[in-house]
Amino acid sequence: MQIPTPYVLSTRALAASMIDEAAAKGVRIDIRSFIAIEPLKGGVGELGKRSLTAVFTSGNAVAAIEEGGDNWKVYCIGQETRRKAVERFGEGAIAGVANSAKTLAEEIIRREGQSATGGQEGREIIFFCGDQRRDELPDLLRQAGLTVREVVVYRTRLTPQQMKRAYAGIAFFSPSAVESFFSVNGVSPETVLFAIGGTTAAAIRERCVNELVIADRPSPEEMIRQMIEHFQI
Repeated sequence: MQIPTPYVLSTRALAASMIDEAAAKGVRIDIRSFIAIEPLKGGVGELGKRSLTAVFTSGNAVAAIEEGGDNWKVYCIGQETRRKAVERFGEGAIAGVANSAKTLAEEIIRREGQSATGGQEGREIIFFCGDQRRDELPDLLRQAGLTVREVVVYRTRLTPQQMKRAYAGIAFFSPSAVESFFSVNGVSPETVLFAIGGTTAAAIRERCVNELVIADRPSPEEMIRQMIEHFQI
């Protein structure tokens, strides 16, 4: 008996090589973007000329920094964000990388000489983020005595669309994409959901109880490969 080809959905664009790799292993990927990223005009102003400690939790925030940043010390979440930060600021600018907001906050606190009981009170961290940023990272840094200045450099716009196909699996790359998808769609009980990290997984869990797989590393490539292996014929 011929096994039906599994169709899966990616809620963001992927490299053609990933789609081809999946097809070669019998898995078909549909691409539908459920959010749109809009960089804000005006840049970062005088911050671009300063020496400062910058934090990025999204590659979209890195991409929004169009000028300056030559003397920044950079912390970021995930390998995709790190890769973009290296391209933009150089390898030598990277001070720390982690796979979650909690572990990145711990790394920043440790490296910047902070502690929950004191330390260099008032040291400023510049958090470059989108308008839908999560609270965990800045909250943890402030609790440790750091001064966190949030600079919104891009806007996330939801672009929901109804899907007619019942997918074997769906890949989500941000809580915003989860919100956008579920605003007009449901999922069948058999659909396996894939999350790029813990915050995205938590957003999925708020909406359904389907089988959920969290990527071993917060990388689009890693998550799609896990999805391919899961459904490989």
